[in-house]
Amino acid sequence: MGRPAARSATVRGGWLTPGLIDCHTHLVYAGNRAREFEQRLAGASYEDIAREGGGIQATVRATRAASEEQLLHESEPRLKRLLDEGVTTVEIKSGYGLDTADELKLLRVARRLGAANAVDVQTTLLAAHAVPPEYAGRAADYVSLVCEEIVPAAARERLADAVDAFCERIGFSPDHTRRVFSAARAAGLRVKLHADQLSDSGGAALAAEFGALSADHLEHASDAGIAAMASAHTVAVLLPGAFYCLRETKLPPVAVLRKNGVATAIATDCNPGTSPVTSLLLMLNMACTLFRLTPEEALAGVTRHAAQALGLTDRGLLEAGARADLVLWDIDEPVELAYAVGANPLAGIVRGGRVVRWA
Repeated sequence: MGRPAARSATVRGGWLTPGLIDCHTHLVYAGNRAREFEQRLAGASYEDIAREGGGIQATVRATRAASEEQLLHESEPRLKRLLDEGVTTVEIKSGYGLDTADELKLLRVARRLGAANAVDVQTTLLAAHAVPPEYAGRAADYVSLVCEEIVPAAARERLADAVDAFCERIGFSPDHTRRVFSAARAAGLRVKLHADQLSDSGGAALAAEFGALSADHLEHASDAGIAAMASAHTVAVLLPGAFYCLRETKLPPVAVLRKNGVATAIATDCNPGTSPVTSLLLMLNMACTLFRLTPEEALAGVTRHAAQALGLTDRGLLEAGARADLVLWDIDEPVELAYAVGANPLAGIVRGGRVVRWA
């Protein structure tokens, strides 16, 4: 049991929920990719843009050129927009540095953002996000750098809570991903995976093979992959913002996830190219409207299931002994959180026992 509260408050009306958890973001980066929005409207695909030097590589160029202070300055407004909607825990990935110094720079900025804004930031090393230009045509050599230098350095400096990889045709092969995950395991770090977003690359099953905390995206995941996730207790993280922005038509296998009892989380996937989203409440609406989740499933997806996706057992529920992350909403019933597009009925918030705002 936790200690009794040092302060109590009376609330008349409204609803109290656990603090919201955004369990998948790429929030720290420099620049933007608004031009790619126009390219997609003109018919270019995500893969087309990436192969022409845009996509992740465009953000890598801008981010490598930015100082820590510049990255902090550009990224903090994005974080604050999430916090203003009741987010009390946020995961932030690296992945726009793609070398040792710049990947560690991104993780340090993520840690600094958490400290400066009194919010719990969970950091994920995503060095296996793309092959950097200096390793063009030598993906295996870059994976060696990730495994032998970047992962050990992030673990040694205690900058990463987990390791992620982009297992996809324009990312890394299953064999490359196994090497990265083996290095993470050797460094004592848990793993997550960008899995089966653009094609069935066997990512869901691979995530399960390593007991991953989560497999994220999953639009093309197979029934067998989902069953493997269920057996491994790997959480499915659905990212409706990316689905919407990329105008995808292949829905994630929600019915199969339900049938197999896979815990399903929802996140913003905040990133400059495919999900420039800083509203977790909007993701609740999109998860219901686009993916046909129920409002109850969507709310669980940004509370208890999002906590599971980060390996956190002390939050996401309202119960004695849990971390005191609480949000008070000016609503008559919980469905309103997913119902009203663009609304923000937040009336009070407590993060880590600290009252940030109260009605």
